[in-house]
Amino acid sequence: MSRHYDSLETRSADEREQALAAALPAQIAHARANAPFFADWLKDVDPAAVTSRAALAKLPVLRKTNLGAVQKKNPPMGGLLAVPLSQALHIFMSPGPIFEVDTAEKDYFRGARAMYAAGFRAGDVVHNTYSYHLTPAGLMMETAARALGCVVVPGGVGQTELQLDAIEAIRPVGYVGTPSFLKILLEKGAELGKDVSSLKKAFVGAEALPPSLRQMFRDRGIATLQSYGTADLGTIAYESEALEGMIVDEGVVVEIVRPGTGDPVPEGEVGEVVVTTFSKAYPLVRFGTGDLSAVLPGVSPCGRTNMRIKGWMGRADQRTKVKGMFVDPEQIALIARRHPELGRLRMVVNWVDQQDVMTLKAELAGNAAADLTKAVEGTVQNVCKVRGKVEFVPAGSLPNDGKVVDDIRKYT
Repeated sequence: MSRHYDSLETRSADEREQALAAALPAQIAHARANAPFFADWLKDVDPAAVTSRAALAKLPVLRKTNLGAVQKKNPPMGGLLAVPLSQALHIFMSPGPIFEVDTAEKDYFRGARAMYAAGFRAGDVVHNTYSYHLTPAGLMMETAARALGCVVVPGGVGQTELQLDAIEAIRPVGYVGTPSFLKILLEKGAELGKDVSSLKKAFVGAEALPPSLRQMFRDRGIATLQSYGTADLGTIAYESEALEGMIVDEGVVVEIVRPGTGDPVPEGEVGEVVVTTFSKAYPLVRFGTGDLSAVLPGVSPCGRTNMRIKGWMGRADQRTKVKGMFVDPEQIALIARRHPELGRLRMVVNWVDQQDVMTLKAELAGNAAADLTKAVEGTVQNVCKVRGKVEFVPAGSLPNDGKVVDDIRKYT
């Protein structure tokens, strides 16, 4: 049996880029022609010219933080849907609220590839503990498992003892859900004397999987891999047995951009995950997830050749309020554009002597810092509408963690 889901995973870089060059213009043309929001959002874009990652990077970013407002103006889907709503199977409502749909397309959320990498195969009985209520997580995993030919036990959330009864009676080989709930099931099962030894593999997500917890599962004979995705986009990236970062799914394009901008960052630098999908129903183009990650160099030892990312590394939407005014990454990006002689920037907000204090830490090579202080402080006040100090630091000294607004206030 093949180690890989299909031949797309092992394509050469040239083959993948050639396929991308053909697919991007068609997808952008489709979004403009069929989704009213993108007809306006991309009205100045020539789809035929978007034949590379560099060309894609020139398009505007639609950030998830703005999605609720977009949908509220034209409910429920905000003009983002490129097929009639009657073609949807379900309308989901995630916190926000933000609405998503699925269609009858097989493996609509593209989870089968990731689940295959985690060792799930046709005929496996899978206990799915994600929610089936309003949010799409339960059905996302069910459709992936069914696309592989697995049998699904729709456990849903909660009811620990009842779920243990089901596991003992049905004896599923696979678990799907959060790692924390798997831990609860194993510990409660041991306490009650329930036999959960049938579980041999787990496909987890939606929260962190610390090495210690992965080891706990391994010690109990459960091989555990995780994936990263969102309700809007489906699967974005997933682990393989190599356990070296997460491999980007073949059905999306992932960019890592500087928070507050649409500008891709160099390989290895932490930034916001921006995703373009090739879904015909919900064709999100340069969708800013608000999540932070970074690109890993090279390819995975498992033989899959697509880009790898480090996985989820925190949130990019670092907006905070200072002296009654909001300060956000977009403003820091504007300061950077006005002062191209500056390197990486980090706005630090602290609470000193019973008041907010804002300090822009700016990387700068050379001796020109003293000459720039007044100009940069003027730009800070002009852009943020709040007075802030500027502190110049050596190039390369600020942490590579994607933070551009760092709220360290502690109120005592």
